[in-house]
Amino acid sequence: MLKSLAKLERLWIALAAVLLGMVVGIFFILIVGRNPILGYQALWQASFGSMRDFTELLIGTTPLIFTGLSIACAFRTGLFNIGAEGQFIVGQIATAWAGYFFTGLPTLIHVPLALCFGILAGALWGAIPGYLKAKAGAHEVINTIMMNYIALYFTHYLVNGPLKGHAFLPVTKEILDSAKLWRFMPPTRANAGIIIALLAALFVYWFLWKTTKGYELRAVGFNPLAAEYGGISVARSTVLSMMLAGGLAGLGGAVQVLGIQYKFYDVFAFTGYGFDGIAVALIGNNHPLGVVFSAFLFGFLGRGAMRMQSVASIPKEVISIVSASIIIFIAAEALVKRLVPRFTKKGGASSEYNRSV
Repeated sequence: MLKSLAKLERLWIALAAVLLGMVVGIFFILIVGRNPILGYQALWQASFGSMRDFTELLIGTTPLIFTGLSIACAFRTGLFNIGAEGQFIVGQIATAWAGYFFTGLPTLIHVPLALCFGILAGALWGAIPGYLKAKAGAHEVINTIMMNYIALYFTHYLVNGPLKGHAFLPVTKEILDSAKLWRFMPPTRANAGIIIALLAALFVYWFLWKTTKGYELRAVGFNPLAAEYGGISVARSTVLSMMLAGGLAGLGGAVQVLGIQYKFYDVFAFTGYGFDGIAVALIGNNHPLGVVFSAFLFGFLGRGAMRMQSVASIPKEVISIVSASIIIFIAAEALVKRLVPRFTKKGGASSEYNRSV
């Protein structure tokens, strides 16, 4: 019973934070002298104005689900994975290579093979800071940040050198048709990537909450000393968690290549998916289901930012302020409870639940 109340309270806090963030957005829209009603109409129309708009929302949401899951998995083990950006990038280039290198394969084999290359590349990229953390005590935040830059410049070298597939442009060769994901709503770009993302969320939930290894990872996240005393290897769990996180981000990069880009483009600057995944995981309470809904929220806001600017002449930075406000309200749980009274008992349901466990 207490557990159910705690979940309802967390859901209420998230919804209240979104509403309060929108209210903050109205305030800043008025400051810049624009019409908030027209602005929020444009925000809605950007994602739900037509079927094409909705499919573009799905496309923008898909990579955020993967990077959000990546960061949430690491969080559950007590790790702060800032490296989802680099893991996403190396997953992209490994998948692009597999997409054109292996020829003569049927789609049923080529697509899973290419996806596996993306997962493997991301997992190996995540394993490096995980191993350094486990064996040398090196902080994963510093290492994963550095790994992002290594991924950025290493792929820049590859796509301008050994893997260059165009005479003038810094891109790889286009992947073969046998490696392309199914687009289920032609002529839109909606593809099976969103299905893979939702299946990945189900897998993460099953793994973390329904398996022994998942229990060990969460136990290490709650209290590594107690977990070690109970016979759980903290070092092994650390490496496994970072490999899982890296594999999820790498899978996101793989889906981006096989479903949208069809080749790897030189990433002159970070894509932003890995860093946005931090906010997605935070708002989603590091739970797979919460991450999915949070990713849709950020995809919705991202889609609407440009439409608000073009239709209502509202600076797209206002949407960034709304997103930041939502994150602040999520983090400042006590402030939300005070602004929007709901659970009036001292400590709330989540506190009662925390004391019970």
